[in-house]
Amino acid sequence: EGVKCLLQESKATNVEKHAKYKEGNVYFCCNNCLGKFEKMTDEEKTKLAAKANCQLVATKQYTQELCPFSGKELNDATAIKVNGAEVKFCCNNCKGKAEKLEGKEQVEEIFGEKAFEKGKFKPVKHETK
Repeated sequence: EGVKCLLQESKATNVEKHAKYKEGNVYFCCNNCLGKFEKMTDEEKTKLAAKANCQLVATKQYTQELCPFSGKELNDATAIKVNGAEVKFCCNNCKGKAEKLEGKEQVEEIFGEKAFEKGKFKPVKHETK
C-alpha cells in the first residue's frame, strides 16, 4: 500500500503486475509498464536500481542491517520514511543528511547500489513449514 509504479511514479502499483528483481519482485501500475521493464537491458534496469531497491524495502521483501551511509549499527530512534520505505541510520548526523535530501536524490543516496550494499539490505527469509 502506498507503493508507486517503478516507471510511472504518480500511479499506484497493482500487485498482479510484477517482475522478478534480485530476490524479490518489483511492482508496476499496468501491463505496459511491466512489459517495458521486462524488455529493458540490464544497463537500463541499473538506472532504476535505487527506485527498485526502495520498493523492495517498502514492500518488506528486504530488510536493513546497517546504516546506508556509514555501514555502522542502526539506531531505531533514527527511523524515517522514504517513498514508503522505513529506513534507519546509525546516528542523527546520518539521519539529518538523509532528511536534507529530497525526492530522487534522497532515494538515490539511500537506496542506490553502493548504499544498498553498505546498509546490508538483505532479502527477508520466510519460514517454510
